[in-house]
Amino acid sequence: METWGCRYQFRIALLGEAAVGKTSLLRRYVAGAPGLETESEPEPTVGVEFYSRALQLTAGPRVKLQLWDTAGQERFRCITRSFYRNVVGVLLVFDVTNRKSFEHIPDWHQEVMSTQGPNKVIFLLVGHKSDLQSTRCVSTQEEEELAASLGMAFVETSAKNNCNVALAFDVLTTGIQQALQQGDIKLEEDWGGVRLIHRAQIPRSCSRKQHPGSCQC
Repeated sequence: METWGCRYQFRIALLGEAAVGKTSLLRRYVAGAPGLETESEPEPTVGVEFYSRALQLTAGPRVKLQLWDTAGQERFRCITRSFYRNVVGVLLVFDVTNRKSFEHIPDWHQEVMSTQGPNKVIFLLVGHKSDLQSTRCVSTQEEEELAASLGMAFVETSAKNNCNVALAFDVLTTGIQQALQQGDIKLEEDWGGVRLIHRAQIPRSCSRKQHPGSCQC
């Protein structure tokens, strides 16, 4: 996706238990509806993988989203924890058919909060695999109550049906933009959560060599 004209870079992480669908959710968002294979589950993420996408904020600037797909397995937790301090947004993802993944959301939230500095981190609770209604074991009311108790919004999504995938990222990034405007998030040189992108740093002569979908802003 073309990313000329981006003003900011927002660094966002997806956190949650293994196999809740974080990778599928990210691939659906980055690739869009056409051409995405959803028949087979992706291989488990090892450590952290990176994706990016440009987004025009409603009544705001164009931004580059740097999206971190993190491993949910405990043996990779020491790797993923090292990234927490440099994120401005977090999607806390659980599987609506996996009760355990829902019950562990407060633990993921606390892990991030325990590493944060003065800047605010924007969270969104995401109930994934909403297409599997016949086997769901977490109610919408429970999701609403948990989100309220943690001070965040929530969205139900399905990568398979492409349901509310873009909405989830739109809600999160809008929250980040509002926090920037209100001064709850400030640009700091030693913090990677939000970066101001300077166009002068991008040599125009190299733009044709960029891989499709990479940031050129």
